[in-house]
Amino acid sequence: MEQQQHQLTNCSTWSTAPKLHHLLHQNPQRIDFSNGRRQKSNQKKKSLNWRMRGFGNEAPVLVVKASNGGAGTDVVETAVVDRPKLRRFQVSQGHPSPFGATTRDGGVNFAVYSANAVSVTLCLITLSDLEEDKVTEQLSLDPLTNKTGNVWHVFLKGDFKDTLYGYKFKGKFSPEEGLYYDSSKIVLDPYAKAVIRRGEYGKLSPDGNCWPQMAGTVPSFDDEFDWEGDLPLKYPQKDLIIYEIHVRGFTRHESSMAELPGTYLGLVEKLDHLKELGINCIELMPCHEFNELEYFGYNSVLGDYKVNFWGYSTVNYFSPMIRYSSAGIRNCGRDAINEVKFLIKEAHKRGIEVIMDVVFNHTAEGNENGPILSFRGADNSIYYMLAPKGEFYNYSGCGNTFNCNHPVVRQFIVDCLRYWVTEMHVDGFRFDLASIMTRGSSLWDATNVYGVPIEGDLLTTGTPLANPPLVDMISNDPILRGVKLIAEAWDTGGLYQVGMFPHWGIWSEWNGKYRDTVRQFIKGTDGFSGALAECLCGSPNLYQEGGRRPWNSINFVCAHDGFTLADLVTYNNKHNLANGEDNNDGESHNNSWNCGQEGEFASISVKKLRKRQMRNFFVCLMVSQGVPMIYMGDEYGHTKGGNNNTYCHDNYINYFRWDKKEEYSLDFFRFCCLMTNFRQECESLGLNDFPTAERLQWHGHAPGVPDWSETSRFVAFTLMDSVKRELYIAFNASHLPATITLPERPGYRWDPLVDTSKPAPFDFLSSDLPGRDIAVKQYAHFLDANLYPMLSYSSIILFLSPVDP
Repeated sequence: MEQQQHQLTNCSTWSTAPKLHHLLHQNPQRIDFSNGRRQKSNQKKKSLNWRMRGFGNEAPVLVVKASNGGAGTDVVETAVVDRPKLRRFQVSQGHPSPFGATTRDGGVNFAVYSANAVSVTLCLITLSDLEEDKVTEQLSLDPLTNKTGNVWHVFLKGDFKDTLYGYKFKGKFSPEEGLYYDSSKIVLDPYAKAVIRRGEYGKLSPDGNCWPQMAGTVPSFDDEFDWEGDLPLKYPQKDLIIYEIHVRGFTRHESSMAELPGTYLGLVEKLDHLKELGINCIELMPCHEFNELEYFGYNSVLGDYKVNFWGYSTVNYFSPMIRYSSAGIRNCGRDAINEVKFLIKEAHKRGIEVIMDVVFNHTAEGNENGPILSFRGADNSIYYMLAPKGEFYNYSGCGNTFNCNHPVVRQFIVDCLRYWVTEMHVDGFRFDLASIMTRGSSLWDATNVYGVPIEGDLLTTGTPLANPPLVDMISNDPILRGVKLIAEAWDTGGLYQVGMFPHWGIWSEWNGKYRDTVRQFIKGTDGFSGALAECLCGSPNLYQEGGRRPWNSINFVCAHDGFTLADLVTYNNKHNLANGEDNNDGESHNNSWNCGQEGEFASISVKKLRKRQMRNFFVCLMVSQGVPMIYMGDEYGHTKGGNNNTYCHDNYINYFRWDKKEEYSLDFFRFCCLMTNFRQECESLGLNDFPTAERLQWHGHAPGVPDWSETSRFVAFTLMDSVKRELYIAFNASHLPATITLPERPGYRWDPLVDTSKPAPFDFLSSDLPGRDIAVKQYAHFLDANLYPMLSYSSIILFLSPVDP
């Protein structure tokens, strides 16, 4: 790599070291330069600012003298230093905050944290030089003038057009001490706002390198975006219907007919689909910068190449995923940032909030065999959770564990979250493997975290903390406290905190117990009727005692990892051979049921039962207290062929099939749209508190006689509703039909609305359904007798109507 070595003239290049350095700062007016000019005594800046000019072929030396200013003035011999060769910049010592590259005072301030580096070099790189793996300019920072505490900093004025930056850190390379300094490597600033190199998704660099040199974007005073007055929607969380979505997968399939498929702008083109579905909040799967080529390799099973499709392997937390943009690296990534902002603005216009899935549990740098990209090169022992001999703790299952509760790291995380809220207008965050954020940091001690020792404090690295400092900081931050905070309350180290995650009254949780219970009950497993009742009420067994509400439970049946809804009723076993790991990856216990035959090729009766079961799951999700979350594609029955771990497929397996959505638009998609709309209409299906006996009554096959026995597969309840008067909702998960007796309501009658045993469109009797009156009359003789026949594996919703005189 061809490089030019440049140094700041007010840095460590002074040959007479401390004495002259001291004199420079104590008496800047007494310094003479070789041209005989004397610095004015009213000089305002204490550090030397050099205006960079072209020096042509002049000798790269500068002679510096300290003049004898009279009694008491130190006399220093001539010092010879390297002449600066930067042609475009004025350089001064800079400021230690804020971290990152920041525009101010007509220039750019660079500040980066490193406690253990002995020297730091700022590397400036043009776009053209980056493509050739060259460094355009280098500035070595003086530990005396360009360092405050453990923060290295410098301020530059000049022309930064098409300029990127990175750092070289020099220090000890001693893995057994947790140190991985390598001054030959240019590493990313953890605070870089855009990461630049490859601009096209899935495309290798010209030399075939999956990890080409990357650099951060230098901010510009011209970085502006017209938000058109955009403000946060601030929906009460109880009113949300969340949709987990993958930016690329949503529109990449050719059937999307999107103008810009697989991009942020492509998603904008399809926002109206989400509006039609009744979605008012999208949860974006990871959109921080990651390397999709991290797992790049030929997949002989499918004949294509494996990639990191999901993106749970972050390279930089401030930068959006550049290759999800149509702009790519154009304008040094600024256009990509604006595409994300445009997506969020357009979502808000349609009444849709935007939550980001963030991965603060590990990074793409992996274990000791991983690449040095950013955090490891800046200060590995600070950013990662390490054992005493430098080994990486692996609570994430991905090679390393982010040292979340270290003071520097937790401030970094808070700064990042604040940036996405204030600058990018996101409405909240879902924290992947959030339990890692509750574990004690490396070198844990109470004094380090709380400021005072705690008697009997024997906590070791990774110990779960009752009051984790990071979660405390986020929960009480004046900016972050007002956004949605959702924890995936477990990690791969065995810590499972569903219902017990430290919450400060505001954190919600992905309710994994809801998923497992609903799956077990709907497929007809004995012993889950009482557990289902808890789920329908918002899981008070998990959240009520801790002072939380139903909306602290994010209810879901399916998510990105695991079976889709269609596969949940089609496969008993995972079918992950396409991943190239001999079906050894992915969860083996899915609580799924194939309805009698394995796979998509099945009898007509099995296929009918599968559709019924899909409707049962969706009804349960929509009538449960708490916040429902739908996984992308489940609204039309997307299948991944039984693959429950599709992290590596950039193909039809993970792509939303718009052609299939159209095919089922009058079938399951219609049913889902009507159910979400029904939930939003009902005042009682998004309660702010857990339902009491005044509002909810449980029933069995007879009114007021619920059956909570181990063999019961029937759950029914009535729910008072200020809009619909009263609802009757029942689930029959038995293989046997049942005729149920309805509660008597003098002066009123029960009218049918939903019956999942009926074929579309009669599964949901909407008011505009042609032939609705005829369909209702078919129930009349039962309803007149206050009865209703339920088929096996079905659910119903009835509503109360006054009897026509």
